[in-house]
Amino acid sequence: MPRIPDDLMEQLLKSWRFLYRRGFIEGFGHLSARLPGEDLWLITRHSLGREVHPEDYLLCDLQGRRLSGHGDLPGEYPIHLEILKARPDVGCVIHYHGMYSTAFTTSSTPTGPRALRPIHLMGTLFHDGVPVYPDPRLVSTPERGIALAHALGSHRAVLMRAHGAAITGEGVVEAIAGAFLFEENAQRALLSAQLGEPQWLEDDLAADAGAELVRTRGPFRRVWALLEADEADDAARSQGATR
Repeated sequence: MPRIPDDLMEQLLKSWRFLYRRGFIEGFGHLSARLPGEDLWLITRHSLGREVHPEDYLLCDLQGRRLSGHGDLPGEYPIHLEILKARPDVGCVIHYHGMYSTAFTTSSTPTGPRALRPIHLMGTLFHDGVPVYPDPRLVSTPERGIALAHALGSHRAVLMRAHGAAITGEGVVEAIAGAFLFEENAQRALLSAQLGEPQWLEDDLAADAGAELVRTRGPFRRVWALLEADEADDAARSQGATR
């Protein structure tokens, strides 16, 4: 059995707590990561709460077989399996039920790649479009997972109609930042819509700004610093409670 790198596991444990703490998961959703240099991947077990341990991450192969870990695979594990199979550039996948982002699939806005567009600087990470997978049912079969991966295509994120979103990243840090900034952009867009017609950023400007953010990797580092600050706050509260 291959050894799971300590730094990868630490990132995954911290990421799960961050997603739960920040309201991304709340009982629904899961997180996966590719094992470097292997045709293997890790995914959070079914019905995982905020408390997370290394054994809560199930090691699987690209045939979807569980090799180690405690618990059952999430019912929607095909989301992760088929995206990882279709996208060798993706090292991490997050599925969650975003309150703000999903609203753009349940209103009279367009349902194609321009349903949710960059309205804020950090939203330009998604300047090349956010496609919408049209089937609201659970992605619980290989066929639906393949269809979702096809809808995602080469994009960083895909919305799932009346359901949620799948966010990808080169690695865990990038995917976590992507989910955080994706939902933030959606929230800002909804606030703008309440004031009037949303003023989306122009396509060329958004593309240039987004490329700059990826090149500098500033947003990814900044969100990870926020995650680390949350961890420190939790540790301080826990220490205070035991005194």
